[in-house]
Amino acid sequence: MNLSNLIKINPSKGRRVGRGTGSGHGKTSGRGTKGQKSRTGKKLRPGFEGGQMPLVLRVPKKRGFKSIKKTETVSILTLEKIAPKIKGQKITKKDLKSLKVIKNPKNEVKLVGKKDLKLAKEVQVDKMSSGARKSLKR
Repeated sequence: MNLSNLIKINPSKGRRVGRGTGSGHGKTSGRGTKGQKSRTGKKLRPGFEGGQMPLVLRVPKKRGFKSIKKTETVSILTLEKIAPKIKGQKITKKDLKSLKVIKNPKNEVKLVGKKDLKLAKEVQVDKMSSGARKSLKR
């Protein structure tokens, strides 16, 4: 590589502000009118919200807090708990609701357990542990 092989690069010049209204960046130099951000020497610390109580100070600091985000609720059922109540061939979430085993049939239901119990041949739930699956097959 030598000087004859170099590519000619035109460095872009910075925006020239405050050079008349015709330039597009005259008078207020693109800062808008008035206010803290338009002044010279403006120094706003990160997280500053213009005098409003900052989010960092608004959020509770101790003992946890209730999240705004929606959390998925999963009703966990143990085989030992529901075995005496269930009698039949096929059980759905509506049946579990009518037996007052679960509160809301719209929530996910997970069946867990290890014991070999005589349950219904078919249980319709969203999730099932491997132990519960084995005990239902027997």
